[in-house]
Amino acid sequence: MKRSDWLTAEGILYTDQYQLTMAQLYYRMGLHEKWAQFDYFFRSYPNYGSHRAGYCINAGLEWLVDWMLEVRFRDEDLEYLRGQVGRTGRRLFADDFLEWLRENGHFGAITLQAIPEGRVVHPNVPLVVVQGPLAMAQILETSLLNHLNYQTLIATKASRIRESGRGRLLLEFGLRRAQDKAAIAGARAALIGGADFTSNVGISHVLGYPPKGTHAHSMVQVFMALGEGELGAFRAYAEVYPDDCLLLVDTINTLESGIPNAIRVFEELRRKGHEPVGIRLDSGDLAYLSIQAARMLDEAGFPNTVIVLSNQLDELTIWEIITQIQREAPRYGVDPDRLINRLVYGVGTRLITSEGAPALDGVYKLVAVRDGGQWIPAIKISETPEKTLNPGYKKVWRLYDRRGKATADLLSLEDEDPRQMDPVVLRHPTDHTAFRVLPRSEITEIEPLLVDILRDGHLVYEFPTIEEIRQQRQDDLERLDAGVKRLINPQTYHVSLTERLWNLKQELIRKAH
Repeated sequence: MKRSDWLTAEGILYTDQYQLTMAQLYYRMGLHEKWAQFDYFFRSYPNYGSHRAGYCINAGLEWLVDWMLEVRFRDEDLEYLRGQVGRTGRRLFADDFLEWLRENGHFGAITLQAIPEGRVVHPNVPLVVVQGPLAMAQILETSLLNHLNYQTLIATKASRIRESGRGRLLLEFGLRRAQDKAAIAGARAALIGGADFTSNVGISHVLGYPPKGTHAHSMVQVFMALGEGELGAFRAYAEVYPDDCLLLVDTINTLESGIPNAIRVFEELRRKGHEPVGIRLDSGDLAYLSIQAARMLDEAGFPNTVIVLSNQLDELTIWEIITQIQREAPRYGVDPDRLINRLVYGVGTRLITSEGAPALDGVYKLVAVRDGGQWIPAIKISETPEKTLNPGYKKVWRLYDRRGKATADLLSLEDEDPRQMDPVVLRHPTDHTAFRVLPRSEITEIEPLLVDILRDGHLVYEFPTIEEIRQQRQDDLERLDAGVKRLINPQTYHVSLTERLWNLKQELIRKAH
């Protein structure tokens, strides 16, 4: 596509058709500039089939806001809309509406609050609160969901993989298997969620991280085809990268050829005053091969080299590898803990595609409309109680217990402050029989989670660096119960409503019925 086409495809028309048709309807009814509030939240944690998440990591906010601040309806966009026709050939969008978009078709009147990136987040908690003129707040929906759902999904997967790998070095290798340009956003989200580095060179440069990688089997194959063999390939790599020598050892036979040849090259490097980095295993029984590789490297005098594992890894396979190493390593005279601490994980397909849970069910719902200077709460009722909205202009709080662990997220009405309540009553969002009463003496901290990001279209928030976001993620995870972080059947984290918000919700449900 030409650059002008990209500007159209990724600009303000990066939305669904029905957002535009609804916006024109609001314009016709005189509702387009009436202020509305939409909440963005997700309904359930990613479920990977054999296992599921018990928390998510918030991501994507900065890139969403960057997009919002840059786009508006251009002449080219309006001309395209002017040419759209319906079933009978009648134009879909009238000139007066398009002229309104020419003057007002931007996000300069939007006010936005959000939970910052890197925070641990849970279902049905507003992660972003959008307030602004109804038409433009509606048009924002699709792009907001696109920016936030995917990055949150990948950051969550990366966090689970890092937790499974006990915090060992994690490399994101997913560029070749990602869905087109999603690899760029996915790499950023993986860095937020727990990856230390990515192989993606471009986004590494943009974000200020050195890209990481080794070499492919094809390099060894070239030297084999030319009669130089695997050893010749390893020697060539070591000659060019003597201080960064990490060799892929499974092209022919890992234990009988690859590792012995790598050790021979490592000995040659050491004689020249260089220390090798390690080896990479990309096929076979990775746990068994890791044990044997560690034994061979130790016996050869290279106990500090790393062993990089790759090939269809995710949180469950890494957990299985570590479990097998703990059980089998001692019989070969290998210290399992020491081996586990020298492992590095290169994770590609299953991270960048969030295999098993390819989409986050994030939604963007109208919860209030302002009329006569007052916010009027709005409700959407579903036959599935969990899908019935929590209405109105709300605040979000996190409660910490005596241990300093997060015990619940609490949604309150805008004028409520649970820090002034004693006790704090926590109502289940849908079950009228389920509630908790917490005396203030049982709560060590009540933290507001939403922060101001945009005020009337102006950025009022300083976005943190990726390192600061990663530190926030780690801090939140340390304050999360171990049961919530379990890979399989995690403990349920509670999201609750205040008594007043619960009563408002029930009143609106009764009125609607």
